[in-house]
Amino acid sequence: MGRLSELDAVTLDAYGTLLELDDPVRRLRDALRERGVERSSADVERAFRAENAHYAKHRLEARDGPALERLRAECARVFADALSSDIDFTAAFVAALRFHPLPGVLEGLALLRAHGVALAVVSNWDISLPDHLAGAGVWVDTVVTGAEAGVAKPDARPLLIALERLGVAPNRALHVGDSGQDER
Repeated sequence: MGRLSELDAVTLDAYGTLLELDDPVRRLRDALRERGVERSSADVERAFRAENAHYAKHRLEARDGPALERLRAECARVFADALSSDIDFTAAFVAALRFHPLPGVLEGLALLRAHGVALAVVSNWDISLPDHLAGAGVWVDTVVTGAEAGVAKPDARPLLIALERLGVAPNRALHVGDSGQDER
């Protein structure tokens, strides 16, 4: 904590650093079952991986509400197609994707905040990230998504946007992430 005084801000990645999915395979399989579609966990996991690959390629396109709705519909269609199903699954698919904070996250953020450190989430995500953070009880000073910035990390622009909003110089900030990629 001695070096914390050298920081004015910490920027954090979202998925894998702050948040994780709450068992999407079980939730998706249950949602399918409710609609009369029986699939194995292995099939649902394979379909979810196909959807996630599609999402990763297109997440930066979801810069506004209509674009986000289109992306969600596309992702649900990719998921259903991977299961060889013609079910309209968009609303159920979106509802099944729930995030929760990783262990220690809320306490760590509270500690940083108690030391006067400004907090930002900067992540390669669509514009729905603030809603997912709020739903998980993760509160920060600002959120910048790759979709909002129009470019994905490791490009520095999303980080610079967050630091500008916080009024913090780059040499007074630290970025924390789990890897070079965001999966969700």
